[in-house]
Amino acid sequence: MTTDPMRLATSLIGQPPRSLALIEQALTHRSAGPINNERLEFLGDALLGFVIAEVLLQRFPDASEGDLTRRRATLVNREALAKIARSLSLGDYLRLDSGALRSGGHARDSVLSDALEALIGAIYLDQGFTGAKQMILRVFAEALADVANQDARKDPKTRLQEWLQARRLALPEYEVTAVTGEQHAQRFQVRCRLPADGRECLGDGSSRRRAEQQSAETMLSLLSEED
Repeated sequence: MTTDPMRLATSLIGQPPRSLALIEQALTHRSAGPINNERLEFLGDALLGFVIAEVLLQRFPDASEGDLTRRRATLVNREALAKIARSLSLGDYLRLDSGALRSGGHARDSVLSDALEALIGAIYLDQGFTGAKQMILRVFAEALADVANQDARKDPKTRLQEWLQARRLALPEYEVTAVTGEQHAQRFQVRCRLPADGRECLGDGSSRRRAEQQSAETMLSLLSEED
């Protein structure tokens, strides 16, 4: 371990931890000895899943269970946790044996993600649930904002499909109703129809795909007005 764990913990919780030993244990890989972070990782994993689930439930009141599950999986997985761990320079604080260090263990996704979860578990034991939750919200703030912006980056057809699936409605049907123009400059007109109630919207574009996207966008606008 090359950096002071007290400084790391203080930066994460806003005050020195009550037990430095807990923080050091959270940063100790199993290769370094019998007192390591595996048990704290178990605790931190459960706590992290709960806090993220609670936050998603509050931030997305209209989301289905499936959508909430997908969002949580985006946030709580090895790669995502390792990315956050790297943003905290967590690898600089880890204690591993010489063999694990030589093989680059301090930079592995699995080691970093486990250490982050263990640190969450340690902070819970040191500061209680409120302190651990505040720490999670702080370090996951950017990732949570990114998840909240995912819908804006999805194409209209995907957003329309998810809107219908969330309400257990049949998926839309797309039909080309007209093709005009010369071969090199064709225009497509596409009808988007909802089987559930027969509503229809038209879209126009330089390709079938673009026309479908426009018709889906028009349908979404209609649905949002009626929602």
